[in-house]
Amino acid sequence: MVNGRKVLERFPAGGPRGSWPAEEFAHARRLEGLAAEVVMDLATDTFLVIVRGSEVFE
Repeated sequence: MVNGRKVLERFPAGGPRGSWPAEEFAHARRLEGLAAEVVMDLATDTFLVIVRGSEVFE
């Protein structure tokens, strides 16, 4: 966990055209009640699914 954020999953940025696995994963977590969002980590060229602040759990 960094800066009150927890990374739930990482996805490579070079996925097949029309495929959005990070967005699909985040959507499934939101259906479970987590405020999951997708951010881009430019340093590693990956999409990260994260939760922030009070949503962070152990």
